[in-house]
Amino acid sequence: MDVDFAWTAVAFILTLLTLSYLLGDNPLFRLAAYLFVGVSAGYVAVILLFEVIFPRLVVPLIFGSASEKLLAVVPAVLSVLLLFKLSTRLTTLGNPSMAFLVGSGAAVIIGGAVSGTLFGQIRGAIQPFALTQSGNVLQAGSQLMGGIILLIGTVLTLIYFQFSARRKANQQISRSAAVQAAAFGGQIFIAITLGALYAGILAAALTALIERFDFLRTAIQTFLP
Repeated sequence: MDVDFAWTAVAFILTLLTLSYLLGDNPLFRLAAYLFVGVSAGYVAVILLFEVIFPRLVVPLIFGSASEKLLAVVPAVLSVLLLFKLSTRLTTLGNPSMAFLVGSGAAVIIGGAVSGTLFGQIRGAIQPFALTQSGNVLQAGSQLMGGIILLIGTVLTLIYFQFSARRKANQQISRSAAVQAAAFGGQIFIAITLGALYAGILAAALTALIERFDFLRTAIQTFLP
């Protein structure tokens, strides 16, 4: 049997198993989901083994210089301690490794959010006001209008997530009318953004679905004599 034909048959069967979810949750769909999770876990394990553990931990410990071995001891010890999380009695021994993972992960996420998202948002809000880069008056006006809308949307959205308020004499806590109006405007911008994101996800899903149906049609034509 031709290898391409065999893989086409496997992909055809798995596609049908996945699309069987249209009829509701069933064992066929769960079989496809289990295969996907298992293959993904195996792929990640192989990548970690041959791209991280062997070249960056095992090789330096065995064939590295004295300084490389000393540096590799730290992740080796943390890795061994992390294995104790599998035991209910010795789980506390893995807490240093978990603390290191959580701390370093939080630092990377916060650093990426500040440098990539916050600074990027600031640059994106400032850039449209650089009218020297525009070619003509019409383009400059369109760029300025877009920058103003972007700036207003950013400010109103930030105000929406501002929850501090003054306590009134009757012990009720409420924000001022101006803040409430600005927060409502921010809520509108958030709704528009979520709608656009949902439309993009839906368009991508429909594109993938159309591609699968086209694959099924092509596969059926291949199977037929």
